[in-house]
Amino acid sequence: MTAQFTPAGTLTAEDLGTVHLIGVGGVGMLGVARLLLTRGIRVSGSDLREWPSLAGLRALGGTIYLSHEATNLDGVDTVVYSSAIPSDHLELVEARRRGLRVLHRSEALAAAMTGRRAVAVAGTHGKTTTTSMVTMVLQQAGVDPSFVIGGEISEVGSGAHHGTGEHFVVEADESDRSFLIYRPYVSIITNVEADHLNTYGDYATLEAAFVEFARLTDPDGFIITCADDPGGRRLAESLRAEGRQVFTYGEAADADLRLTEIVSSARGVRYLAAIDGRSLGEFRLPVPGRHMGLNSASAVLAAYLLKLPLEAAEAALAVFPGVRRRFERKGVADGVLVYDEYAYHPTSMTLAMQTLREVAGDGRLIVVFQPYRLYRTRDNQAEIAEALAIADEVVLLEVFGPGELRQPGEGSAALIAAVGLPADRKVFVDSWEAAPVEVARRARPGDVVVTMGAPPISLMGDELLAALGARANGSAPTATVDPVATAPVIGDPVPGGATAGGDGAALGGTVAPGGTAPTAG
Repeated sequence: MTAQFTPAGTLTAEDLGTVHLIGVGGVGMLGVARLLLTRGIRVSGSDLREWPSLAGLRALGGTIYLSHEATNLDGVDTVVYSSAIPSDHLELVEARRRGLRVLHRSEALAAAMTGRRAVAVAGTHGKTTTTSMVTMVLQQAGVDPSFVIGGEISEVGSGAHHGTGEHFVVEADESDRSFLIYRPYVSIITNVEADHLNTYGDYATLEAAFVEFARLTDPDGFIITCADDPGGRRLAESLRAEGRQVFTYGEAADADLRLTEIVSSARGVRYLAAIDGRSLGEFRLPVPGRHMGLNSASAVLAAYLLKLPLEAAEAALAVFPGVRRRFERKGVADGVLVYDEYAYHPTSMTLAMQTLREVAGDGRLIVVFQPYRLYRTRDNQAEIAEALAIADEVVLLEVFGPGELRQPGEGSAALIAAVGLPADRKVFVDSWEAAPVEVARRARPGDVVVTMGAPPISLMGDELLAALGARANGSAPTATVDPVATAPVIGDPVPGGATAGGDGAALGGTVAPGGTAPTAG
């Protein structure tokens, strides 16, 4: 059953008093904590692991507990949780027993947005990257926006900031319907595809939720969506029929902001943009991928409609550093280039793999993939297998799906069989430590290796580089300690208390009472 959230109202961040966040190490919760702290609000949080990002919260004055205890709530006025926190979590139960204000993460964010012009970015793919681009464009324009992003802008090291300007940029998560509590001035919807059907049941219900989200946009504001995406096009048509202000971008001939002459290479992507037939000039990004160019077009269109100087958009995009876990370069070892990429849905996987092909050039592409969620892997098996087959070689780990139970014939063993590559160019490894050994055996100088998929796989890049480095030094790569075990039964306990975020979140979080199922922050 989907949780019910309170729509945004007049509650402000200052009304929350002292705030405690359960699973504060999760990237989504981390952003809220950082935002509140920089706003001068007292914040505490609990987690089960000393994540590197927690040091930053302590430096801002946050109190961090590395355990879940009822006493953590002493002196607290408001408790914030995410959808991945179980209803019987010790601290959540205690908060309700004490009569404290209990808010979902999105409700706390909505309070922080009160009185600001919110720019909310939703969509099946590209939310984090697009939110980051919009944020950088507004920053370059000198309007100092507040922002909370579901990831960290590379080389900036922060996914949240309390700005002095009137704008508030937020990544709006549809996975649990929580995006329906926001009341944006600008709504950006990058695309609408089938995902999170464990929440919605079917695509029609999911699509209806995006329409509802768009309808929540301020009547004086506007809606931006992609004319190249069938779901986005249907959305635009239905909303325009209701008399709402909708603007589109894309390569489609009827897009309001039209992109032409898109060129993508290993050095980046560039394109020409025009609105209503009037040229806006050329835009460049230092990160490759046509889909990156398309995402950036929504930021250009938003800047244009907000009457910000387009020179700011051009300058911001020209130095856009990317977002961690989104086409993130991890390093080079023994002539092998290693990337990390969050993609797990077949569409985003395909786009990422095609871009990595450009980067690989004459070298081969090897993907180390950890599927995310059993239902998604089962329902999209053929499409995921097709995306993986773009690579030259595939190393596949077991599905990461906290709380899910795998039935016979399901999971990665079935997926690897469906990948259309020769048997010697694909392998299913049944343990975390086997993957770096396998990559070191297969990769050659000039190859590109990418870790892709569920949050835990982001931890493997350094291990791959170490294994390749050991090979270069003439020593055999050794097995490493598994930070997040890949167990035969999905949902088994996680060693060391490491946990993973829900769909769209990075590592960090908590464990349900009894420690039986990893959950998220």
